[in-house]
Amino acid sequence: MKSIASCYNEHAIKVSDSYCSGPSNQTYLSPNLAPSTLNTVKCTYKATIPSTRHLLITLTWSNNRFGHGLTIDVGETASKLNPNSHRLANNKGSKTFKACSLEIEVIWDVSHARYINGPEPSSGFSVLVLADSKLCLSLGEQNPTTPTFSLVSRSEVFVGSTSVYSTKAQFCDKGLAHDILIKCNEGEAGKQKGLRNPELTVTIDEKKMFQVKRLRWNFRGNQIIFLDGLLIDVMWDLHDWLFSQTSGCAVFMFRTRGGLDCRLWLEEKNSEFEQHKVKERDEFSLVICACKNPD
Repeated sequence: MKSIASCYNEHAIKVSDSYCSGPSNQTYLSPNLAPSTLNTVKCTYKATIPSTRHLLITLTWSNNRFGHGLTIDVGETASKLNPNSHRLANNKGSKTFKACSLEIEVIWDVSHARYINGPEPSSGFSVLVLADSKLCLSLGEQNPTTPTFSLVSRSEVFVGSTSVYSTKAQFCDKGLAHDILIKCNEGEAGKQKGLRNPELTVTIDEKKMFQVKRLRWNFRGNQIIFLDGLLIDVMWDLHDWLFSQTSGCAVFMFRTRGGLDCRLWLEEKNSEFEQHKVKERDEFSLVICACKNPD
C-alpha cells in the first residue's frame, strides 16, 4: 500500500471545501453496524530531558489471544527510533536499558488496569520513564511530579469485517477530547464480489464534517477541517481496502498544522511574540489503520 502522503501527490483527489466544527443542525446518527475491534495503540510522546534535549518515547499497547501487551521504544528523532522494542513483560515491574547514550528506566504497573475500548488502559495503571534518573514521562494515576512532555502522535489499528471505526482524539494540550467516527458505506453488492458505490463519512462529536462519494474514484484524498482553533488535514487512502481480494487495509490520518502553516488566512497579523509561540507549536497526528479480517 502506498504511503498516506500520496494524498498530496499529483494522483490524489483533493476536496477543496473546508468545514467548521461549530454548531450545526445536521447531526449524524451512529450506524447500526458494530464497530471494528481496536487491537493496537501506539503513542509517541516528546519528553524534555536535561541539556534541553528531547526524547521520543513510544508506547505500544496491544491485545491479542495471549492477552494485553506493552512495549517501549526510545529515540531522538522519529526516523531513528530504537528498532529493538523492549517488551515490558508481566503486569508489574521495572526495566533498565541504554538508549541515546542515556540510561532509561521504565517502571510500570497494570495489575489493576481497567480497559474500556481497546488495549490501552483507561484507569488503574501507571507508567513512569526516567532518563539518567530524571523523570521524563509519567502516565496514569501515580504521578509523583509533572515532567514536561506532550503527545505528538497516536496510531491505532482496527481489525474487523465492518467498516465502522470509532475513536477519541485530543488535538492540542488544552483542547477537548473529541469523538471521531469514520464510516465507509459499502453500498450494495453486485454480482461479483466487491463494492458498488461506497461512500466515506467522517463525523466528529456527532456532527458530520464531510462526506466523500464514489470512493472507487476518490480512493485517495484530503480534506481540511477547523477544530479547536486549529487547521487539521484529514487524509485517506482506501486503495487496498477497496481493491484487495484478501485482507486489504484502509489508512486515515488527522494531522494538525504546525508552525506558521497553522494560521488562518482570516487572521490578522500576529505580534512577534504570538508568531514565536506559533512556531514552537508541535504538530499532532492521529493515524488509523483499518484491516479487514482475513478470509
